[in-house]
Amino acid sequence: MATRNRTEVTDFVLLGLSSYPEMQPVIFGIVLAMYLVAVMGNALLVIVALSDAKLQTTMYFLLCQLSFIDIFLTTITVPQMLVHTLSVNKTISFNHCMLQLFFFMAVGSMEGHLLAAMAYDRYVAICDLLRYSAIISRRFFLYITLTSWVVVSLNSLLYSVLVTRLTFCGNQVTHFFCDITPLLKLSCTRPVVSEMLIFTEGVAVVISPFFFILGSYARIGVAIARMHSFAALRKALSTCGSHILVVLLLYGSVIRMYLRPSSSYDLDQDRQVAIFYTVVTPMLNPLIYSLRNQEVKGALQRLSRKLCISGNFQPGSQATRES
Repeated sequence: MATRNRTEVTDFVLLGLSSYPEMQPVIFGIVLAMYLVAVMGNALLVIVALSDAKLQTTMYFLLCQLSFIDIFLTTITVPQMLVHTLSVNKTISFNHCMLQLFFFMAVGSMEGHLLAAMAYDRYVAICDLLRYSAIISRRFFLYITLTSWVVVSLNSLLYSVLVTRLTFCGNQVTHFFCDITPLLKLSCTRPVVSEMLIFTEGVAVVISPFFFILGSYARIGVAIARMHSFAALRKALSTCGSHILVVLLLYGSVIRMYLRPSSSYDLDQDRQVAIFYTVVTPMLNPLIYSLRNQEVKGALQRLSRKLCISGNFQPGSQATRES
């Protein structure tokens, strides 16, 4: 295979989710619907959490940030995919591709760190309730969040720099956005050093929050087992069930996608998995937290009543009743 210098690659061609032209309108409609549900659902969850006095806790402070992350994650990839789905021109410039890779890796990694912070909040609430107010505060989690943003940004910058140093033998990317795995596959030679760095950094930055979450829930499980109380178990499941489900959805696809050598990539399957964690998971997260959480359901009902009352007492309707 002839080796080309990477400077010859000035743009990439994103082949999209499917290679069948007749499927493009169907894909466009389905993905657009899921994207709108994801954005509106997460935006509604943020509005409810910020407007309801009963949800002014650290847990919902983190949940608001998670909803913002989900909106950003889908917006980084999906609008461009929708344009390319119905367009003949599917190119993306090299610099734009690297920029998309940077933001996608940073925002995607940040979601795991937020889930780890939420797991710690639940751990303290269940296992050390008497000291909860002394340990947990918005200022504490704000510091954790800012530190996490610095870590994931540096990690994402490393990924982006490693990719820019690759030598590419073509510019057709079997994906609907610029992700690390198809770009590694496009390299002329197997980038062993890059793979090793990506794997180690991936474990340190992306997977370490997952291990932290497992450790937190292991401690919670031990604490509940010592109580010998079914009511305590039911309360713990009610408190943590939504969070556990979101963690499984995220890390199930992340581990499947990234923690393996490039020789084992199946790009056709990988882009189908990618649509799951870029669109489906952000769409499901607000549904999971609203349907399985009585506090959020109650806040939604209170917000609906407020909107109905404000609608009934508009100036025009009041004047009509007075006349």
